[in-house]
Amino acid sequence: MSLVLDALAHWAAVKPEATALKSSTQGWSWARLAAEVERVSGILRERLPADGAVAILMDNSPAFVVADLALIALQRATLPLPLFFTETQRRSACQSAGVRAILHDGEGIIVAGQDVTLSALPAPPVELHKGTAKVTFTSGSTGDPKGVCLSQAQMEATAASLVRVLGTDLAGVHMPVLPLSVLLENVAGLYPILLAGGVYHVAGLAEIGFAQAFAPDFGLLTAKIAEARATSLILVPEILRGVLAAKAATGRELPDLAFVAVGGAKVAPELLHAARAAGVPAYEGYGLSECGSVVALNSPQADQEGSVGRVLPHLCVEIEDGEIIAGPSPFLGYVGGEPQSGPVRTGDLGALGPDGFLSVSGRKSNRIITSYGRNISPEWVESQLLAQAEIGQAMVFGEAQPALGALISPSRAGLPPAALQAAIDRANAALPQYAQVRRWRAAPPFDPAKGEVTANGRPRRAVLAETYADFIRSPDEAACPSSPA
Repeated sequence: MSLVLDALAHWAAVKPEATALKSSTQGWSWARLAAEVERVSGILRERLPADGAVAILMDNSPAFVVADLALIALQRATLPLPLFFTETQRRSACQSAGVRAILHDGEGIIVAGQDVTLSALPAPPVELHKGTAKVTFTSGSTGDPKGVCLSQAQMEATAASLVRVLGTDLAGVHMPVLPLSVLLENVAGLYPILLAGGVYHVAGLAEIGFAQAFAPDFGLLTAKIAEARATSLILVPEILRGVLAAKAATGRELPDLAFVAVGGAKVAPELLHAARAAGVPAYEGYGLSECGSVVALNSPQADQEGSVGRVLPHLCVEIEDGEIIAGPSPFLGYVGGEPQSGPVRTGDLGALGPDGFLSVSGRKSNRIITSYGRNISPEWVESQLLAQAEIGQAMVFGEAQPALGALISPSRAGLPPAALQAAIDRANAALPQYAQVRRWRAAPPFDPAKGEVTANGRPRRAVLAETYADFIRSPDEAACPSSPA
């Protein structure tokens, strides 16, 4: 049985008329939500193919929530597809996971008041790892996508750990800002709120400012957060920066916010300081898809600057040769690969303190060694660059070169080079000389359609390095070598 479905039945019995799920126009009580999940699961049971995974290609909505829960009830493997995936990426993911049917916008079934179509797909059968409840693709690459298979128990262990760490007092009104098709919001947002008996206030992504997925309207987003009286959010650093900028520009207050989890990329301490100074209670966390999206998290009860928080109680973490190893059995395996046996090597570099707080210094595979022999994690430098309001995206490079360089995408159009240089100078002031950016080039926004960023906004370094090879491989261009000291 499912902990989430057990919680749904529990709250439907204990507080049947209390609000569980709402949109900007409708609300569902716990009793009504439980009945809707049961009704939709009955319809899907009759109409779904007998085997194979089921994809969900839908915007954030109550219908997505109900469809996800109905498929849990049917014990069908689910593949959520982000709307920002290209058609090629979607097709590749569906073929890899053996998707036999897809739920998408259209007509045919009414789910939580919304028209939804169930379409059959001609994918050949694929044998997923035994117990697979959800398949998530870590990068959505067009060539060889890497599907992570998770069981319902593994995902719910993450959700239950989050409730245990944060307590139920923070389960007020949670508003999803990331797509529900992204594992982090699904497992760390929706499921814990259902377990804790809170309210999940979900709106379409365009409605809250994401008509363009990677060019948000932060003013609209901030207004919607205030309108929903959201008490909790999950954000990536870029969105947190945008909310803070919009808040400062409009003077809008967000007094209801009690907890904002920030992850998906390294977070500069300065960004967290700025958030808290502005009344946004932001806390850094860390995770990866193979571990159900969250490994460690700072919280109001336990917060340590410079760390990504304490490891969640259902996991154990060890450090081997500087690499973070997470266990005991975080995921089932990759689609088409061997079953996962035991802990997973995360590929992230870090340290575990005696008080249980985990710190992450960068990716093992991304480590830069300059020609002066300095070892540098680019995420460290990038976090300082991204803490500057003028910088929207950044990728640092410099392997075997005398100094670091960077590709810089401005946070808004029309910024003069002098403004970007000033921002880089401020970031450099917080870095030791050997880790400062000495040359840079302005670039257009990194394009997810070209594979230049991952679903969580992380730069895909190999792709960007090829796109800007002429600049990256020319260290003498505007270079200012740093001292070897």
